[in-house]
Amino acid sequence: MRHEFRTLSDLYDYASSKYAKRTAASFTDGKQKYTYAQFRETCDNLSRILSNFGISAFDKVGILSENMPHWSIAFFACTAYGRVAVPMLNELSSSEVETILEHSEAKALFISRRQLKKISDKAMERLSLVIDIEDFSFIKHEDDAFTCDGRMATPNPMDMAALIYTSGTTGSPKGVMLSHRNFCTTVLDSWYAQHETRHSVFLSVLPMAHTYELTIGMLYPFSVGAHVCYLRRVPTPTILKETLKTIRPTTMLSVPLIIEKMYKSSIVPTVRGSRFLSFLQEHVPGVLAWLVGMKLRKIFGGRIHFFGIGGAKLDPEVETFLHRAGFPYAIGYGLTETAPLVCAASPYKTRIGTTGPATHCSQVRLENVNPETGLGEITVKGPNVMLGYYKDYERTQAVLSQDGWFRTGDLAAIDAKGRFSIRGRLRNMIVGASGENIYPEEIEHVINTFEGIGESLVIQRDGRLIALVKFDENVLDWDLEGQDKFIEDLEKRRQAILDFVNAKVSRFSKIKDVEIQKEPFSKTATQKIKRFLYEKK
Repeated sequence: MRHEFRTLSDLYDYASSKYAKRTAASFTDGKQKYTYAQFRETCDNLSRILSNFGISAFDKVGILSENMPHWSIAFFACTAYGRVAVPMLNELSSSEVETILEHSEAKALFISRRQLKKISDKAMERLSLVIDIEDFSFIKHEDDAFTCDGRMATPNPMDMAALIYTSGTTGSPKGVMLSHRNFCTTVLDSWYAQHETRHSVFLSVLPMAHTYELTIGMLYPFSVGAHVCYLRRVPTPTILKETLKTIRPTTMLSVPLIIEKMYKSSIVPTVRGSRFLSFLQEHVPGVLAWLVGMKLRKIFGGRIHFFGIGGAKLDPEVETFLHRAGFPYAIGYGLTETAPLVCAASPYKTRIGTTGPATHCSQVRLENVNPETGLGEITVKGPNVMLGYYKDYERTQAVLSQDGWFRTGDLAAIDAKGRFSIRGRLRNMIVGASGENIYPEEIEHVINTFEGIGESLVIQRDGRLIALVKFDENVLDWDLEGQDKFIEDLEKRRQAILDFVNAKVSRFSKIKDVEIQKEPFSKTATQKIKRFLYEKK
């Protein structure tokens, strides 16, 4: 990288000066458009306001908002001047927001109007300053707090820059302390994985409060002078298709669910509905993939050169198609605790089913490897590893060794070229009746290839493997629920799923029953099912 950064303050100073006249961020409709110089001026003004109301370096400042250019301005107004940002996901409930604000001891809050209803009177009373992130007007300020004694500071690399709360799929929230060095390391690793430039155009569709989008989708493009576009609305297929045509992004970040839905709802039906395409699929699948790949790139605006996929494992069938189609997808692996990048495989260098090798700055190894399966727990060491869990020494000690190795809790195998194949979470592993290890994620991948199934979850109940299944929309007419025809159809589908799956998995992994879910599964920000909610039932 032409310029390496030690802190987010360094990154902010460099980019806002070097790329002053270029566009830093905007909505896709052109509103909230900022050049890098205007971005810096607004950040400086916001930082002075925080200081005027006594919000000093090392104080915590919450951010609760939908994606927008002002989100990144609020973030830099905190971190570039030594304060600690506390990003919060929009999906959080009112009680969860209140818990985070209290636990983090946040003194100020940037919030959107849509999220304001989540702030209770009790939480509002505890805050010294609340700012409407949409126009930076005051929602609450205390006159006696206007002392102008807030102090800014130039942060050090090991100072905490952000406190990000994560519950993941376990339901046990933790405040992950990420330093300036952590973020700057991932920015550098991102550059080594994929060289972006000031001519790059990013389209942001994932939550900015998640480390994946925050670091690789906001901080990295800012460091190289790129332009980030934000959607005002939820990225439905219709809105996304029109936006892609208008913005013509070069770079996007995604979770598997987005591209998997596109594949199942658009590509597969198109092929099946055409005699010509069906013929190609049967006789010359390579030609079909090439033709559909051309169409897919056109849908994305025609100049996409990097489509990053992370947050969960990509369906092998979908990945095989993307690979054959020559679509520029890239697979990454990481966690909030590693800010987040650990492994990366850039476009056209991916190997189906793997995440790629360790990033430039990371050391990655497997521990407690099973000699029969080659599986072990991924552990990571490097400047991307978190400081620890806020106010939680016990849980920090459980995952961080004295010499700095972080236990991820993910099981994987490694090939001769250092590429990792993730098999599942260690805590999700089910021990069978004869002591064999069963990985529910692998069974779920088989289930999800059954026609009409959108998502699934495999759990153990009374020693039996049970599959919870959610069909795609319009597969079942739930208005007929309870009627004989509906019950008969449901039973046929359940048996068909059982027969299909059990014919493809080992005898240890055979499922004993299938339960059909009417409502969608509850998910995390990266669209992973909150497994703990269903294991308790």
